[in-house]
Amino acid sequence: MLAVKAKDFAVLIGVLMIVIMLIIPLPGFLLDFLIIVNILIALMILLVAMNAREALDFSVFPSLLLIVTLFRLGLNVSTTRSILSNGYGGEVIATFGDFVIGGNVLVGFVVFLILVIIQFVVITKGAERVSEVSARFTLDAMPGKQMAIDADLNSGLIDDKEAQMRRRKIQSEADFYGSMDGASKFVKGDAIAGIIIVTINLIFGIIIGVVQMGLPVGEAFQTFSLMTIGDGLVSQIPALLISTATGIIVTRAVSDGNLGEDVIDQLGQNPSLLYIAGGIVFLLGFVSPPLIPVTMIIAGTAFFGAYTMRRNIRQATEEPIMEEEPSMAPTESVVSLLQIDSIEFEFGYGLIPLADESQGGDLLDRVVMIRRQLALELGFILPTVRIRDHLQLSPNAYRIKVKGNVVAEGELLLDHYLAMSPGIEDPEVYGIETTEPAFGLPALWIDEETRTRAEMSGYTVVDPPSVVATHLTETLKKHAADLLGREETKQLVEHLKETHPVLVEDVTPSVLSIGEIQKVLRHLLQENVSIRNLPLLFETMADYGKVTKDAEILGEYCRQGLSRQLTDQVKPPEGPLYVVTLGGQTEQTVQDAVQKTEFGNYLALDPEQAREIIERTGEQLSMFERYGASAVILCSPTIRLFVRQLLERYYPDVPVLAYNELLSSVEVKSIGVI
Repeated sequence: MLAVKAKDFAVLIGVLMIVIMLIIPLPGFLLDFLIIVNILIALMILLVAMNAREALDFSVFPSLLLIVTLFRLGLNVSTTRSILSNGYGGEVIATFGDFVIGGNVLVGFVVFLILVIIQFVVITKGAERVSEVSARFTLDAMPGKQMAIDADLNSGLIDDKEAQMRRRKIQSEADFYGSMDGASKFVKGDAIAGIIIVTINLIFGIIIGVVQMGLPVGEAFQTFSLMTIGDGLVSQIPALLISTATGIIVTRAVSDGNLGEDVIDQLGQNPSLLYIAGGIVFLLGFVSPPLIPVTMIIAGTAFFGAYTMRRNIRQATEEPIMEEEPSMAPTESVVSLLQIDSIEFEFGYGLIPLADESQGGDLLDRVVMIRRQLALELGFILPTVRIRDHLQLSPNAYRIKVKGNVVAEGELLLDHYLAMSPGIEDPEVYGIETTEPAFGLPALWIDEETRTRAEMSGYTVVDPPSVVATHLTETLKKHAADLLGREETKQLVEHLKETHPVLVEDVTPSVLSIGEIQKVLRHLLQENVSIRNLPLLFETMADYGKVTKDAEILGEYCRQGLSRQLTDQVKPPEGPLYVVTLGGQTEQTVQDAVQKTEFGNYLALDPEQAREIIERTGEQLSMFERYGASAVILCSPTIRLFVRQLLERYYPDVPVLAYNELLSSVEVKSIGVI
């Protein structure tokens, strides 16, 4: 913490120094010190830019560019004040001016102008254009990059943490190039300001020297031109270095090495080209005999360099590959192999077009929509679906895994359509017999020519991607309870706490733990009851959680609180709700078979009695076909849970409701008694 504060303090002092230079006159020795510091900073920035592997490695550059530009302009103001006041700007400025001018003011001024033109016209203008184009293309590419990240995440190639890091990097790139587009304007303005400052120093310096100091015109011109050109040079040389760093940063492509490594490695890839270049230089010497000594030295250096590169390449290719002794992999790499994805969708190589966007596959988009749909229907967000191909599967096969276990399988014919009969068969609709994977209905795989005929005959015709999407949706609904773990439950509780903090405090952790809440919610999901109305469920758990900790009993209380939701799930749009009820003797038999223990209640029914109840139930459920209604079983609240446990293996999709789970406003009609 102290180190961070010290860094912040140093930057703050630096900015305050810039303000001081603009207001307070500085002595000559301090000006010399700050000018050398300015050159040092420019060299450091250039070296860091050359060693950056990508632009984001120097992400602070736009802000740093503004600070060093202001620092340089502050120095210009201070040196201008010193030159015009005393006719002297310090030893550094005098040394630079005397060395470059060499007794000729015109030569020094031309050198200064050339430096400004190089910086302003060549480097700065090019860097500005590259920044502008890079920012535009980065912004245009953001949606595609985001979709690519989502696709990799859904396919299991990356995890959530890496996806978040890649998204953050894309946003940082857009911000960086946008900032560089604006920051390059500072460099351009600095070059213009340098020309104006030199002109002001030269003109007003001569006037002050002649009028106020009483110097002859020639002496005044010599004195102030020396200082002015020296001041311009010590300002423009760091500016040129920083402009070069700007160009390097914005033109830097992502690489595994720095600029020096990349230049040497890539220019030295083909030594034959260096032989050719050296030979051409060697021939130039015979065209102009006085140049023979120079061309011989340069050509010889090129030949030696090409020979050395070729020898290194040959040695690298001829070195025997030493077999490394097997070493223990890091613990982290082994642990990562133990991770099991919550949901996996694996398919054979023949179904790759389903997930390949370049071939028109939209499976990834469908998976995203499925997760959104189930979040609304079930009340919690399902884990990410990992999609991958599997070479051990047959080409047209696929399977769905939950917690590493295969829970559903199927096969597709991508060039066919799945047709399900309306009940009346059409002999002209023929195809490959199969079973619809989601609901187990008999179906046919038909080709494109038969599709129109099947639709006209009332068949339900579905394309392969829709078959997969429906199968995946129904499978995830069926196993939703297995996917709700403690982590997911904690996320639901934290989300509810944002809007209902008092309600959450009444339930957890004082009354129920996260694990106990999870068991209650899983109890509801096992019977396809949505837990989206979480506030109402927590109200019920707050009321009855102090009475019992039994998750199944609490789940039954929650079902009673969700009576309106349960009624809406089973009642038809029009007409009465047809049900099958349990007879008094059957209810009493089930009630007597309930065993109560300290570990919970369970049904200990005689096998013969259980078989008879299941058979009678099947007979009564067949009556629903006459009314064209969905099957519903109605019983008393005390035995509803145990009736469901008895029948769920044989009739898993038939809802079992208690009398108090139906609204009194619903018209109920019994069509049979078990």
